[in-house]
Amino acid sequence: MIANELLKPGDHSEPVLSFVELARKKLVSIAPNLESIRSDVPPTGDHVLSPEIKDIATGMPPKPAAVLVPVMAREQPTVLLTLRTDTLPTHAGQISFPGGKLDATDPDPLATALREAQEEIGLEPGFVDPLGYLEPYLSGTGFRIVPVVALVSPAFDLKLNPAEVAETFEVPLEFLMQPQNHLRDSREWRGRQRSFYAITHGERYIWGITAGILRNLYERLYR
Repeated sequence: MIANELLKPGDHSEPVLSFVELARKKLVSIAPNLESIRSDVPPTGDHVLSPEIKDIATGMPPKPAAVLVPVMAREQPTVLLTLRTDTLPTHAGQISFPGGKLDATDPDPLATALREAQEEIGLEPGFVDPLGYLEPYLSGTGFRIVPVVALVSPAFDLKLNPAEVAETFEVPLEFLMQPQNHLRDSREWRGRQRSFYAITHGERYIWGITAGILRNLYERLYR
């Protein structure tokens, strides 16, 4: 397993321990090979609900990326999400996970996810205990995204990068893992009607890649 054991199981509540046990049992323990991320079309992604997106995405040069799926080790676990600024060139103003493109200096997707989380929200790697990986996610914009699922100690002080992140917030993991909260929505994108998963929690509207990855987490762990 890739977990670094920084977070001692005896320090946490039963819901946290149950999630950690399930994640370590069912998640992929070895990061996908970088070459496969660059060349293969993964089985999950935006094209699951909008098959026509696959043709758009696979016609672009592959762009390997990784995100951190940070599950907060609270008495009732939550997932930490970011609201992107309105000035970013892609996915502006959307709710997302910390993450981004693999740099040439990143040895693997875990390094990318940890680096991006530190750059975007000031989350130090010492507070992060990686648990495993979900399958790469193909986005309609041509990214092959490796989600790194991790348990995160809440004993940190975040420092947001104002050029990328407007704010952070948390949503209960239990709510996000309820399939009845995974709605299907649609909107026009590049002249076509695109369908996608969406999750509404209060005033927060989580959709697209982020909702798709959360749906994949549910399917991997709880179905």
